[in-house]
Amino acid sequence: MTTPGAKKLLLVEDDETLRHLLAEQLTALEEFDVRQAAHGATALAAAQAVSFEAILLASRLPDMDGAAVCAALRQAGVDCPILLMAAEGEPDVAGCSDRLVKPFRIGTLLTKLRQHARPTGDDPALRIGPYEFRAVARTLRDDGTGAETRLTDKEAQILAYLHRAEGAIISREQLLEQVWNYNEGVTTHTLETHIYRLRQKMERDPANAVLLLTEPGGYRLVP
Repeated sequence: MTTPGAKKLLLVEDDETLRHLLAEQLTALEEFDVRQAAHGATALAAAQAVSFEAILLASRLPDMDGAAVCAALRQAGVDCPILLMAAEGEPDVAGCSDRLVKPFRIGTLLTKLRQHARPTGDDPALRIGPYEFRAVARTLRDDGTGAETRLTDKEAQILAYLHRAEGAIISREQLLEQVWNYNEGVTTHTLETHIYRLRQKMERDPANAVLLLTEPGGYRLVP
């Protein structure tokens, strides 16, 4: 029986023993409604039929690798967080929100899922200058024109974290920790690139920002 309000999770893993073990442990918490897939093609069909809050994706599958599956998912318009399950030393996959190095503890998995999986409840409208920001939907709606701008998963997480700071300066290290969760492959250059892209989307004059400000030691969001 599915627990009301449980987050829909797609678990894509061809190792049957591991897949069933993870599904059993996650389902037992009554926090996740877990659907399973052993092949990339099955995962693609499932993700296009059901709106998932997150996808757990193995790096290697019988019919295609994780990179190909992730690329196909994104091309098909699936924009929920995708967490890659990969062995030590395997490369990161473009389009994935985070990764878990096999073997991993269930506690580590839960931490990452709770960080990335979209809430199933309310998505309150937050005020940022002339915009209505919705973190779950990942949209910025311009009050004046009504135009809606889509944000990436990381862009929305950055804005949500800065918004919660209520105008305080947040260091680059804090943002890297909170948004990328200590991923060693992520540098301050990655963060700066995301900040640059956010300004292109939300500032009238990106070269002279008035909403997303660079301050000594970090960044600040003007409500």
